[in-house]
Amino acid sequence: MAFAATAFAESVPSASNPEVDDLRLGIVGAGKFGTTLARAAIAAGYDVAISGSGSADDIALTVDVLAAGAHAATTDEVVRHADIIVLAVPTHRFRELPRDLFAGKILIDAMNYWQPVDGDDPELTTAPDGTSMIVQECFPSARIVKSLNQLGYHQLEESQRASGEPDRIAIGAAGDDRLAVRKVMRLLDRLGFDPVDAGPLKNGSALEPDGSPIAATYSAGQLSKLVSLRTARV
Repeated sequence: MAFAATAFAESVPSASNPEVDDLRLGIVGAGKFGTTLARAAIAAGYDVAISGSGSADDIALTVDVLAAGAHAATTDEVVRHADIIVLAVPTHRFRELPRDLFAGKILIDAMNYWQPVDGDDPELTTAPDGTSMIVQECFPSARIVKSLNQLGYHQLEESQRASGEPDRIAIGAAGDDRLAVRKVMRLLDRLGFDPVDAGPLKNGSALEPDGSPIAATYSAGQLSKLVSLRTARV
């Protein structure tokens, strides 16, 4: 049975209520997407720590220029900094990280497997329930949510809108931990997007490049229908 994807539920407090927000965010990956996300999060009031593949000093200048206000850090420091971590490394690199690194953390899988860039990876290519299920197996103690992978970095920066604006676009969030999904939806709302609950983690396959929404933008209603139609066929 397919999960009926829904837009941001009324039971989730509005972004205007600061008491529900932990305004700290960690980003693992200091590439174009990671630094663009850092800028967006800083503008939304978050305290952001971001790491690259090496030492904090290696990315300090990049962060100063491209994500002013964020803290360049090691990945261990990023994990200690926040309870919500965005994994934004090239997909072929995530297995290099320790299995228990994100224990207990909400880990947003913002990665998309792309064979020309990531190489031939049979496990990811044939993953029947989407690549986030493989990420969950790699980090079994993390609370994985598939999200923030639908837009390119330029779209992320250009498409932010205030709540209620008619041209606000949607981003989906899929995960088995329902509280984690709700918290990610809070983040999406604050970043300037209409969050859509896409159901369990296996539904994240509908948010992947060959699942439907990549490189296109949708309203919350349109994205909900796309996810429901896609998962109904699985």
